[in-house]
Amino acid sequence: MTTLVIGVDGGGTSTRCVVATESGEIAGRGYGAGANILTAADPGESLRTALLAATEGLSPGAVAAGVFALAGSESARERAGRLAAEAWRACGLAGRIEIVPDPLAAFAGATEEPSGTVLIAGTGAVAARITGRRLARRADGHGWLLGDAGSGVWIGRRAVQAVLAFLDGRAGPTVLLDALSGHVTAWEESDHEAPADETPADHETPAGHRAATDRRAVAMTTQRAVRAVHGGIARTGPAWLGRLAPAVETAAAEGDAAALEILREAADRLVSTTLSLGPGPGPLVLAGSLLTEPTLLAAQVRAGLGGLGGTVLTARDSAAGAAALALHMVASDALPAHRELIA
Repeated sequence: MTTLVIGVDGGGTSTRCVVATESGEIAGRGYGAGANILTAADPGESLRTALLAATEGLSPGAVAAGVFALAGSESARERAGRLAAEAWRACGLAGRIEIVPDPLAAFAGATEEPSGTVLIAGTGAVAARITGRRLARRADGHGWLLGDAGSGVWIGRRAVQAVLAFLDGRAGPTVLLDALSGHVTAWEESDHEAPADETPADHETPAGHRAATDRRAVAMTTQRAVRAVHGGIARTGPAWLGRLAPAVETAAAEGDAAALEILREAADRLVSTTLSLGPGPGPLVLAGSLLTEPTLLAAQVRAGLGGLGGTVLTARDSAAGAAALALHMVASDALPAHRELIA
């Protein structure tokens, strides 16, 4: 019977699961909703969904080990261990499991090197120093309320603040108003709470700014925006704010001043977080959707970190990285399989 290992990457927006053979071949994949231990609506259900999909048609008894890389697990390790164990048992899986911080899996998903640095910017944001496939030091990653500076949620929150400043008359117009209007309208329609005919008061949409808005945007008010943001977070968690991050990228590419300033500050925060770790050996891995896609933010971060020197790698698959860590749990020499798995 072929020995199998499992890697799970549970972030704020989605959960990904990879099943790999002892030689590093991928035998199954599965997906679920967010599994951030601190912010996801139902992380346990997300883990079960991803595990069941990834192991469909495979022998549960062949699984020798599993690694769960779960966002928020360091602040709630006991709960993370309990939820992972419950999901593991619910899927009838054998073998032992280990809970690791998500930066460790992101790093292992990009390189077989045992040590280096990783910067993640997705729904959340964190930088970490990896030593001997263990997290030695981290900076930020304190969650959307207290940190995660430069993350997708941070960018989304700043976008809402820019729109509110415009509606209040504290700042100039921004095309981010259109993006927020679309999200607010979608939330109202899904929640059946759309206002009958809410027209902004003069102080909410300054007369000098009205020409810059379309018919839908004119109907936007601070009350509607604030109500939708709080409602969206209550229903799906702070990742709701992160949905605005792509709109900020688009607006910045079009030259919108507010969006450009948001991305500039986000890049500065991410660079500062990474530099706070100090110099160290090994490659620098950039992970998370904001840094692995060809975004303006990614380009600014790379430029800001250019003085570090050394090898800069783009992360591929954190779930595969978690599976690679599981391979190291069961094999005396897992490097060949590790390389194969993340190739």
